[in-house]
Amino acid sequence: MQDGILSEGFAHQEARRGRGARSNKTGRFEKETRAGFDDGWGTVADAEKIRTTVSYEKARHIITRNQSPDIGFDRSINPYRGCEHGCVYCYARPTHAYMGLSPGLDFESRLFAKPNAAALLEKELSNPSYRVKPIAMGTNTDPYQPIERKERITRSVLETLWRFRHPLTITTKSDLILRDLDILSAMAEKNLLRVALSITSLKAKLARQMEPRAATPSKRLAAIKSLSEAGVSVSVMFAPVLPAINDSEMERALEKSAEAGARGAGYVLLRLPLEIKDLYEEWLHEVFPDKAARSLSLMRQMRGGKDYDARWFLRHSGEGAYAQLIARRFSLAKKRFGLEGAGESLTRSLFRGGDRQLGLFDAVPLS
Repeated sequence: MQDGILSEGFAHQEARRGRGARSNKTGRFEKETRAGFDDGWGTVADAEKIRTTVSYEKARHIITRNQSPDIGFDRSINPYRGCEHGCVYCYARPTHAYMGLSPGLDFESRLFAKPNAAALLEKELSNPSYRVKPIAMGTNTDPYQPIERKERITRSVLETLWRFRHPLTITTKSDLILRDLDILSAMAEKNLLRVALSITSLKAKLARQMEPRAATPSKRLAAIKSLSEAGVSVSVMFAPVLPAINDSEMERALEKSAEAGARGAGYVLLRLPLEIKDLYEEWLHEVFPDKAARSLSLMRQMRGGKDYDARWFLRHSGEGAYAQLIARRFSLAKKRFGLEGAGESLTRSLFRGGDRQLGLFDAVPLS
């Protein structure tokens, strides 16, 4: 247990300032739960601010495979476990339970990095049996979260993918992606890259409440502009749509993204699997007490009266009147603002690995 975190129940407000989750409940696989309480000696009131810690793990594989029929990729790379951005509704939170940690505050403060990611990737791409398909980054935790400034693992993965001429998609909430514009623009020129920036609100205060340590909306729009001007195909993701919280901003967010240079758009309705349900409700009742009942009611309406519906295809789009309204509004706005340019399929024929080895792996210039 870190200083300032209560193992069960709510962490002290000052200790968790700048964090998304309100509590640090024990993971679902643990045999015991612990409860923090104020014993009257001032230990809760004097709790220290929660610090971010980074542990290093030696991964055995770096390309993760999936067979989900409702997502557009079958492989991904996650340089980090946990994410400091602190989005309370992040669907990756439950994975921290596999580490014996809480999907709550632990997820955004106790992070894991994979420093051998690039070496593993080179090995896996060099395997003669490897067959190329686009790799997705940012599908679980953000590859450009704050610790990437120091760790530079995402940068090393990009360098390897570029050397192998491997197609890639990236989803992020951070303008740190502009640091790697040299590689990204080179990949885009060869039709090896698509980027999506997630913008869930144009209001700085609301964005900070929803995503405490992510880039501000203005910085994300500026990133879209810079990427687009550098020749990178960029889309905007209005995800997730939080009922009665940010849903009214959808059209405006798409409009501003299109003005910045976005060519495509997507959205995902709020999903609350496993521990995320309780974390979201805690956050909602504290931050938006006047909207909480309405938001939860709408959420359940689009999930057949349940807190979550895990069925393929419906888990992202929901069903019912509210879900249909969001889908219709999104479709009209996408057409109105010219965000229907999904672009051609990424190029696979340039790949230099698998059964087409890269020789001695001499450095390949970006030109």
